[in-house]
Amino acid sequence: MSMDPLMSAISQINSPENPMDVVRSIADLRDRVGDWKAKGLKVGLVPTMGALHEGHLSLVRRLAQDVDRVIVSIFVNPAQFGPQEDFAAYPRQEALDCLRLQGTPADLVYAPAADVMYPPGFLTSVRVGRITDDLEGAVRPGHFDGVATVVLKLFTQSGCDAAIFGEKDYQQLVMIRHMVRNLDLPVEILGGAIVREADGLAASSRNVYLSAPQRKIAGKLNVILADLRAKALAGAGAGADLGALEQMGTRALIDAGFDRVDYVSFRDAQSLETITTLNAPARLLAVARLGPTRLLDNLAI
Repeated sequence: MSMDPLMSAISQINSPENPMDVVRSIADLRDRVGDWKAKGLKVGLVPTMGALHEGHLSLVRRLAQDVDRVIVSIFVNPAQFGPQEDFAAYPRQEALDCLRLQGTPADLVYAPAADVMYPPGFLTSVRVGRITDDLEGAVRPGHFDGVATVVLKLFTQSGCDAAIFGEKDYQQLVMIRHMVRNLDLPVEILGGAIVREADGLAASSRNVYLSAPQRKIAGKLNVILADLRAKALAGAGAGADLGALEQMGTRALIDAGFDRVDYVSFRDAQSLETITTLNAPARLLAVARLGPTRLLDNLAI
């Protein structure tokens, strides 16, 4: 009888021949990093919640260009999920994640339990003000506080010299860069380009939630955003009405079959302030929903 794919993956993770190194305690993580740094090696971190896809793997490969050793953390962070969100349903597949990492430059997986990250009596939270107040912050209150807290803990636990975050979660990337500057953290923050599927849909762990009909609709998100960007650039010299384009984008997404649009918004690329003209690097950000699934995307302008 053939073995179930997940059980086969688990057996490989536990086998002595498996090359992927997994640690679960802060002490073991620091011991490993301490050995590397004693040899003068630069250490990088790729924070993830697991359910790894090509987008995550591209971050590992990109970071490895700048560092000597790469740590991938796998931790589904309860602090960044709201009470009605998908924490319980979020895919957890550590064994398969480790198998996928074997073909990358990853050197170590850090997979702590919840009580390692948040031991009994944990009372501390990190908040990055203003930049997290709208867009995702307005739709998901408290989300960025949970992200900032866990990321800061991962930085201090690992002692990493650099870390990389995907540009798909662009507001998160901007927020983390602000946190690092504001708190004088000695961590270089890199951004990884969005990896897209064949039809342009941004790679995401939550894409597995989509039914076949929803998946066809989902591929239109990037197409509609690209059209808005083209219209904004074409009208830039004459002062394009970005507010009107945002409304046009919302209507186009609903007409394409999306159930709801949380926002379509042109923002300054560095501050995420609302903009009315294109006179500096900008970002077009959007979130559209199909059933319970929220699809994030953004384009540089």
